[in-house]
Amino acid sequence: MGCSVADSNIFKSLSKEERELLNQEKNCNSYLKGDIIYHEGNRISGCYCVNKGILKIYKTGIEGKEQIIAFAQKGDIIGYRSILSSEPACTTAQVIDDTLLCYIPSEILLSLVKSNSSFSLDLMQLTCKELNQANMYIKDIAQKTVRERLAEILLMLKTTFGEDGEGYLQIILTREDLANIVGTATESVIRLLSEFKSDNLIELSNKKIKILNLSALKKLSYDL
Repeated sequence: MGCSVADSNIFKSLSKEERELLNQEKNCNSYLKGDIIYHEGNRISGCYCVNKGILKIYKTGIEGKEQIIAFAQKGDIIGYRSILSSEPACTTAQVIDDTLLCYIPSEILLSLVKSNSSFSLDLMQLTCKELNQANMYIKDIAQKTVRERLAEILLMLKTTFGEDGEGYLQIILTREDLANIVGTATESVIRLLSEFKSDNLIELSNKKIKILNLSALKKLSYDL
């Protein structure tokens, strides 16, 4: 199993020597769909760089209901904020598409932060970007209807993961996962997807979704 830190833009500012150190110290392993990488509330001793596959990042709410707050795919780094803050993981990371992850021990990450100011700045900017996304999500939950949020999520999935050769979204999610992103009941998402299909906004094929009317979805999501 191979891996290159070049797959992640976050490591672009590392020197040749720092990259060699990182390659020597990291440990790459494959994980299967459903595997939990780390649990919310647990202490983690390192972070992970995604070399292949997709993970969902979620928080657990009342009665164990998941709230998906982000996805991670090739080039993304997860778990780093808990290392920088010396706090337990604030989310759970679970594989939804077979994944190759490279584990980076916390002491290596922290040593790079201390020795490379450009790398530290890149991590700060990534943290700010994620915080802005969280703020936008909070605003959407407060101000948008479930129908509007679902339209926005479908657009986000298209932008983030792209489409396959037949025009379907590259990422395939269960209806429950989709509901856990939108922040509503699974039954509501099933009903709204059926309405979107009837309105010729999307096409459904089992769990696969194809966007048919991009401009209408943008208008519905207020993404003008």
